[in-house]
Amino acid sequence: MKFNYRLRRLCGAYYGYQASTEISSGDAQWSGSNLIYDSSGNLLLSSVSNRVQVLDLKTQTVRTLPIEARSNIRSLALSPDDTLLFVVDVKGYGMLVNFRRGIVLHRFGFKKKVRDVKFSPDGRYIAVSQGKHVQVWLTPSHMHKEFSPLVLHRTYTGQADDVECICWSSDSSVIAAGSGDSTVRIWTLQTTRNYVPTTLSGHKTGIVGIFFMGTDSRMEKLYSISRDGALVTWGYSHENAANNASNDLQQDEDMDAMGDEAVNFFTGGSSDLIPSLSGDTDRGTNQARKLVDSVWRAEKRHYFDHDGAEVSSVSFCDSGQILGVGLSSGIFALYEMPSVANIHSLSVGARQSIKSCTLNKTGDWLALGCPASQQLLVWEWRSEQYVLKQRGHAYGMSCMAYSPDGVVICTGGEDGKVKLWNSSSGFCYVTMEKTHTAAVTAVAFANSSVVLSSSLDGTVRAHDLYRYRTFKTFTSPTPVQFLSLAVDPSGEIVVAGSTDPFHVYCWNMQTAKLLDVFTGHAGPVTCMSFQPVGGVLATASWDGTVKLWDLYKSGASTESLTHNADVVCVAFRPDGQEICTATVRGVLSFWDVESGKLVHEVDGRKDISGGRKMNDQMAAANNAASRYFTSVCYTADGSCVIAGGNSKFVCIYEVSQQILLKKYQVTFNRSLDGIVDEFNPRVQGDWGQTNVGSDDEGARGALALPGAKRGDDGSRTSRVEVLTRQIAFSSTGREWSAISGEGLHVYSLDDDMVFDPIALSEAITPKAVEYKLSCRQFGLALRMALHLNEYSLVKQVLEATPFGSISHVVRTVGLEHLERLLQYLAKIFPDSPHVEFYLQWTLEILQTHGIQMEKKRSLYMRAFRALFKAINTRQEELKKLCDENRFNLHFLQDHANLVLETAFEATAK
Repeated sequence: MKFNYRLRRLCGAYYGYQASTEISSGDAQWSGSNLIYDSSGNLLLSSVSNRVQVLDLKTQTVRTLPIEARSNIRSLALSPDDTLLFVVDVKGYGMLVNFRRGIVLHRFGFKKKVRDVKFSPDGRYIAVSQGKHVQVWLTPSHMHKEFSPLVLHRTYTGQADDVECICWSSDSSVIAAGSGDSTVRIWTLQTTRNYVPTTLSGHKTGIVGIFFMGTDSRMEKLYSISRDGALVTWGYSHENAANNASNDLQQDEDMDAMGDEAVNFFTGGSSDLIPSLSGDTDRGTNQARKLVDSVWRAEKRHYFDHDGAEVSSVSFCDSGQILGVGLSSGIFALYEMPSVANIHSLSVGARQSIKSCTLNKTGDWLALGCPASQQLLVWEWRSEQYVLKQRGHAYGMSCMAYSPDGVVICTGGEDGKVKLWNSSSGFCYVTMEKTHTAAVTAVAFANSSVVLSSSLDGTVRAHDLYRYRTFKTFTSPTPVQFLSLAVDPSGEIVVAGSTDPFHVYCWNMQTAKLLDVFTGHAGPVTCMSFQPVGGVLATASWDGTVKLWDLYKSGASTESLTHNADVVCVAFRPDGQEICTATVRGVLSFWDVESGKLVHEVDGRKDISGGRKMNDQMAAANNAASRYFTSVCYTADGSCVIAGGNSKFVCIYEVSQQILLKKYQVTFNRSLDGIVDEFNPRVQGDWGQTNVGSDDEGARGALALPGAKRGDDGSRTSRVEVLTRQIAFSSTGREWSAISGEGLHVYSLDDDMVFDPIALSEAITPKAVEYKLSCRQFGLALRMALHLNEYSLVKQVLEATPFGSISHVVRTVGLEHLERLLQYLAKIFPDSPHVEFYLQWTLEILQTHGIQMEKKRSLYMRAFRALFKAINTRQEELKKLCDENRFNLHFLQDHANLVLETAFEATAK
């Protein structure tokens, strides 16, 4: 079995992060970074905690870049050519990333917190707000060699408070910055003779956004928006007409340019950046030179008044002259500039502060991010419809389950809602609203069209996945709280375990009638699992026992498996002959179902230990007693188990040898509690850690008392703890998922194309395969390509085989190559236009080797389920397309008949 799983996507959260939680009130503080589009406008980049999500708005898919920041991400910037991505976290650590390949090129740290990052329009510079200063760095390029990945060009000063936003002019010659001191300061990128940096003061609160408006040759206006909703339009003019007339002469402009280059060179500028020395005389600083001897004045003022709500984010589309404004009350509005006429306004929900709003280049799509609900919206205001609308669980996920075909992932949250996610696209397509009135504790699939959920509100509900509604509700005779849930393989029996009393309730799926109540546990029933083949139910409890119940045999004795600690989870092996249990002491126990004897034990305390909590007074290596597994699951072939718990690690063990094969760390986000292993006594006080606070930019810190070295307003906050709540393997065996405080982590093998040959000899080469194809020996060519195990070569042979020869080629494939052939068909089918061609391949394989596959179903089940998932997904896509075409044809036909009837009536009159 392969274990080169990689994080493919992070579902359940598409924007924002929880910065901290107030201990006294329980209120959470949320924040998020900015949203950015790529140059095409089809890709939207959003940050979730310390990861970057890339949402394809055209194909409606999402992927997570294989990079992680040290802490929660504060700001994102993408170069104009979409090659470099600049990521800065809340602690001031930055990453320079190759966006197309997802590789970190360089990591570095700024001395102060960074609130905004912008690439220049020509892509040669990066402007970074570092505290009260603005630093401009040279963008790394392959055109010239550099000793350091980033070279500091210049530092611009003059602000009295932290810089909140940055803006470049269209020709990258002028840079402006808005500060928390309610002023805007304008500098020129290069040293310009006779130019003095200008400070614009006309606001009462901090600046939220600034934007230049003009052409490439001339800057016309500057817009500045403050947090209180004031919009000021700034214009500039020269002091006297003589200067204006002289500046218009081309000869004087050339003389000014030469003087600027000389001053810039002798004050530390690079010769590569001087236009005359680099051969680029037109690049210059035209807009910067026109600002010499100019005076800025406030021309107009406008106020956005929406019941006292503050402006939290703004965006400006230069091509469409549209200004987007997001408010703290959840209202967003679009204004036409420069008239500031309101053309559209809408609300995304009450108390949903819009942290970020971004317009694409055409101004048609507006992306909105609400961190409190982790909601991401893309609104097309012209047609007034959503291009994208995704929202996670309000208080985090608590449980999940894969559908039998592995296509759908069902999750339950602390908000009492049940959501359905497409495992291929990563998007939520159904939310069961008002499902439960309390937190959902467990979900399970009865079949591909029915999913059940249990909750602390004392109900178990069955949901129809065709009509997306609840059609059955299972209750107990007395009010209880359900902790666990299971469904038998036939989908006819539903069982649930409660907290107090410690009973197991059994219902009939069809009639929702309570069949029986099983007693015997002396503690809450935390987990239960049905035997895949048979009617044995295993229930785990905090009383330290696992009980085996045979539901199909009346009067059968109950077998009890005793442990030396509380049991928190249990799982059956796919063949039903073995069960795995986990206790609070971090021990995995493997039991034989028939004899009830203990077969193996694995002590995983040292494997799962790691990460020191905020209030721990010791290092992580000395605090392994509090770590244990809370969820365990067998792999598809039953040879290994994957386990996770209240730690940052997920472990995979080989059962027969009791060895650790691989260990995954769910996240490296240092903003979470339990990531750092070292113990730092300098930040520990009498009541815990003293440097805990919100990473949000709104938390400026309390005023220090006289003589105090640290600011402390008496409030105490806590961080989100890193843990793994549940783990599940897909039925295809190529994917597994884990629920953590950040969302649903999906690890997959689908993107890995590794060279893994089998029974390879010197005579088997790619050229030999092509020679056999030219000789029309398709069966031999396919077997040789399967020996090489190269994706492109197998696909070439499959598509070169004539349609009529498929049945003959399939008969030549042996059983040793059948699993690999099914896996390749599952990989090729979703993206191939030859639907009927590959369906014929599948049909011939089933007709020829179906009996052998049934005899050794455990060997071929993983590949078969992967192929079934691909075919089912493609069938849904084609069904939707055909239905739309059929409706359109009916509409055209009815419209044509209506036109004919109207013409006939007109002729008759």
